Amino acid sequence: MGLFTGLVTLPLAPVRGVVWLAEVLQEQAEARLYDPGRIAAEMQDIADAVASGEMSEEEAAEREEELVERLTAHRRQAGGGG
Repeated sequence: MGLFTGLVTLPLAPVRGVVWLAEVLQEQAEARLYDPGRIAAEMQDIADAVASGEMSEEEAAEREEELVERLTAHRRQAGGGG
C-alpha cells in the first residue's frame, strides 16, 4: 500500500516542494521583519535621518510607532497571543 500511495502521489511532489519552499521563505521573512536587532537599527536610521534633516519629527514619530507596533505584535504572537 505504501508503494502504491507513493506512486499515485508522485505527480504532487513538485507542488509539495513549492509549498515547502514558500513556508521556509515566509518563516525567514518573518524572522527578519520581527528581529529586535533589525528594528533597533531601523530606529537608529530614523534618528539619524531626523538629525540630518532628511525626515521631519512627525514622520519619524509615525515610523517609530510602526516599528514599536511590529515589535510588540511579534512578542504577543510569541507569547501565545495574550
